[in-house]
Amino acid sequence: MKVYTGRGDEGQTDLRTMERVSKTSPRIDAYGTVDEANALVGTARPAGYDDVDDQLRGIQNHLHVLQADFANPDPDEDDHRVREAHVEQLEAWIDSYDEELDPLQQFVLPGGSETGAKLHHARAVVRRAERRAVALAEDEPINEVAVVYLNRLSDALFVIARAVNKREGVREENPTY
Repeated sequence: MKVYTGRGDEGQTDLRTMERVSKTSPRIDAYGTVDEANALVGTARPAGYDDVDDQLRGIQNHLHVLQADFANPDPDEDDHRVREAHVEQLEAWIDSYDEELDPLQQFVLPGGSETGAKLHHARAVVRRAERRAVALAEDEPINEVAVVYLNRLSDALFVIARAVNKREGVREENPTY
């Protein structure tokens, strides 16, 4: 199988339904931004902590499912979709990290260790993916759980970044006003 097909050379691509759409369509923009977030999560692995690496691998798989979900405007019951269980998994991870972290008292400047900074960057791109998904949902029906997942994922990446920074002995910095 060749990597290149030439089918997209004129600015069109296929959805899961084989419908041809512009590469600038809101649907393509939404799942393309999810792809970008997935690639950024990948840059944080290996983080050097087995629990973090396992969770980031799980997140990458979730994001792959989410891309498939967004690429399919007319899903069947057995198609790959982001489910409530994905959101619940994120919430369990967030709760676990919250036990490890000092309570949040103020905003945190993104950065810290190399892995922490990469996770903060991924978090910011996930927020953009969420905005793209909300914009898509204004025009077309999408899986509403996918938007919830992206919202919760940004929270998860934030607490994972904080935890990695704490484990690395990197002190959080707060904005000054």
